[in-house]
Amino acid sequence: MIQTAGMATAAATATLELRGVSKNFGSVQALREVDFSVRDGEVMALVGDNGAGKSTLIKCVAGINSIDGGEIFFDGKPVTIHGPKDAAKLGIEVVYQDLALADNLDVVQNMFLGREEHDPIYRLKEAPMELRTSETLKSLSVTTIRSVRQPVASLSGGQRQSVAVARAVLWNNRVVFLDEPTAALGVAQTRQVLDLVKRLGEQGLAVVLVSHNLNDVFEVANRITVLRLGRDVGVYERDKTTPEEVVEAITLGTTDPEQVHELNEELEHGREPEPENGQKPEQA
Repeated sequence: MIQTAGMATAAATATLELRGVSKNFGSVQALREVDFSVRDGEVMALVGDNGAGKSTLIKCVAGINSIDGGEIFFDGKPVTIHGPKDAAKLGIEVVYQDLALADNLDVVQNMFLGREEHDPIYRLKEAPMELRTSETLKSLSVTTIRSVRQPVASLSGGQRQSVAVARAVLWNNRVVFLDEPTAALGVAQTRQVLDLVKRLGEQGLAVVLVSHNLNDVFEVANRITVLRLGRDVGVYERDKTTPEEVVEAITLGTTDPEQVHELNEELEHGREPEPENGQKPEQA
């Protein structure tokens, strides 16, 4: 990992930590000895260009893909994640970009989808589920949804994102990954979602924000992890870095002035910068 002035140090025990995690798809190395961590009560941004390995990292933590090397720790203890159920038991939830909501169902039905509450003769406990849904939305200060019984299809993009995040919070999850939560949203809806991300951190959850929008990242994140070509370039504290420095890390893999100058010269002469190991990396 490249050392920079803005790089953060892990002072507290991480809620979720990856150490030297690697993942291969045939001859393609999607992740190469990646270190990553997030703590309770913080918003950690995960940024990088297309092919950097962000989606692969999320899927490894969510149990969709198994890791080929390295270790995963939860509350400082080594864990093995074989599938999504293992991740769910640990309290890890991923809100994907498509949100995985059923448009034909209402808010309550989406919140409890697959986890419905029944009485002894398997009748749905509609009132308790509706109450828990309302209380969860209220705890996150989500006030724009008129009724928890309205179909999700009738909600705006920001409201749909709020429902997906509230569903993650409802089941007492500890770590929440948000994959491009403001993509394709308008200004007002983006404001609503960013406020929601802040509240998640304030409530003590460990939040991982995956985003290409550095304006959003610098508004809500406490720390920023940069991935490039499957490697972790560095971890930066928001208050000790700049968007320009993060962009350099994303595009060049370094923020060292001398290395940046050398790489810029190579690019000006039409040569592709060589990675640290001297071999041309394969895209993830």
